[in-house]
Amino acid sequence: MKRLISAAAAVMVVLTMAGCSSGNTDDKEKKSSSAESAAENKSDNKSGDEDNDGGSDTQDLPEVTPAAGIATISIVTDDAGEADSLDFITKTVSGHISELIASWDDDYVIPPEPVYKECSITLYDENAKAVSAGLRGNVKVRGNWTTTYDKKPLRIKFDEKQSMLGLNDGAEMKNWLLLAEYKDGSMLRDKASLQMARAILGKDGLYAADTQLVDVIVNGKYWGVYLLTEQQQVNPDRVNITDPEKDYAGTDIGYFMEFDGYFYNEDDLHQFYMDYNRNAPLKPYDGNGGSGRTMQVLGSGDEEDPKKEVGITIKSDIYSVEQHDFIANYTNNVYNIMYRAAYEGEAWVFDDNYKTISRSDKITPQEAVEKVVNVDSLADMYIISELTCDADIYWSSFYMDADFGEGGDKKLTFEAPWDFDSGLGNKDRCADGTGYYAANIVPDVNGGANGGGEYDTINPWLAVLMYEDWFRDIISAKWTAAYDAGVFTETLDAIESDKAKYKDAFERNYSRWDNLVHNESFAGELTTKARKCKTQEEAADYLHEWLSARVDFMNGEWGS
Repeated sequence: MKRLISAAAAVMVVLTMAGCSSGNTDDKEKKSSSAESAAENKSDNKSGDEDNDGGSDTQDLPEVTPAAGIATISIVTDDAGEADSLDFITKTVSGHISELIASWDDDYVIPPEPVYKECSITLYDENAKAVSAGLRGNVKVRGNWTTTYDKKPLRIKFDEKQSMLGLNDGAEMKNWLLLAEYKDGSMLRDKASLQMARAILGKDGLYAADTQLVDVIVNGKYWGVYLLTEQQQVNPDRVNITDPEKDYAGTDIGYFMEFDGYFYNEDDLHQFYMDYNRNAPLKPYDGNGGSGRTMQVLGSGDEEDPKKEVGITIKSDIYSVEQHDFIANYTNNVYNIMYRAAYEGEAWVFDDNYKTISRSDKITPQEAVEKVVNVDSLADMYIISELTCDADIYWSSFYMDADFGEGGDKKLTFEAPWDFDSGLGNKDRCADGTGYYAANIVPDVNGGANGGGEYDTINPWLAVLMYEDWFRDIISAKWTAAYDAGVFTETLDAIESDKAKYKDAFERNYSRWDNLVHNESFAGELTTKARKCKTQEEAADYLHEWLSARVDFMNGEWGS
């Protein structure tokens, strides 16, 4: 998760990381066992006195074979016989995150950044039978703040396109992800959220990643339960927009983008500034007409102002300044069109080259928006975002795209939702499952229901149209259709099913990591109920309880 934290929390994380050890995988007395027995070989230090979340010491881990009952991904790096072969997964931290920590902690030693390791990968089905063996590729730690945790998320990049255990109807891709779900005690928040998102967005032909729970073994060592899922990328089977040939400089291509508080970390070609109609104020959608409040997206720009810019990262490949300037101008002007339609009652339209906008009296403000925005996709993303209440909604992991290639509709489209481990009642956002959130004023990631953050803010894309009757009608119709189709009931049932089906796997995972009990590195982020959960079963029950309440609240507000 991308986030900013307080100095106190940073010190806690640093202490946790200091307790990590890469271990020696070339032990002369190697043990061999099945994955089930890994639970019996825990580190002796479980008191928490050494800030050990359990499992970061790889020295004495046994070698295991896949267990039945859950699919397994076994990764063997080419240097598996070396003493430091696991350093890539135990010691690395995303560079901009380690630099951030170092900026407030003078004693912090910046660790190495994630690097790809060449490897061979074998896939096993739920009967522990190998279904694909010796697949060549590369693996590395991926993510942002999650790279500071002991159990880190991974990215796999195959040499040749591969299907992965039937995900996305068996689509073959090179890039796949393994999410660690480290601070989600249920390990099911991302899975549940993406299940709902696929059902909602899929009705409009839009993309949300598919998922499957798996065991992961690295160099023979049991590494825990992960969520196998898809890389956010342009591809006919993922974000289906025009992908340019290498070095093509024309603007008639597809652009995949992220609303991103870390946009400034990207090279100049792949990021741009948004001024949000000159930072014009937005009325929060709080169920009470905004309660007389307004909120600007950007801070003052003063160095002392903790509220930072949130711009756009271009996630897809572009190759020219012309492409960059075109999409930056287009995206800023699309927002201007949306804002002026909603707040000034004016219709503004692009010229034929999509370079300038001018006021028009030939169409309505609604029609002006519909010419440049896939409003169905935005309504879908509002529902998903309101349903999940993720703490990063104002900061990152909010994706959009526009396709100016042949056959592209040239509309800003919202899809590929992502990153829900802080949502659904895990962090203190709508902790009882009620209340408006996604288009409302929200605290920064350090804040909660009782304050404690540095500033308040808002997601402009979700908020800007919320007081338009026609847009709320779209939301209501989409919510009702999803509710009547059983989308939310099926997801709640899946939480119960996964809890039972993967019970043994979850127990092995928490014996390996023990981060439900020793959760010092992130306990301060959790709601009271989430913090009290000490088994996966308890955490899944709480997730089910929270999501049930959230669905009831939203159906009361949007159902018809």
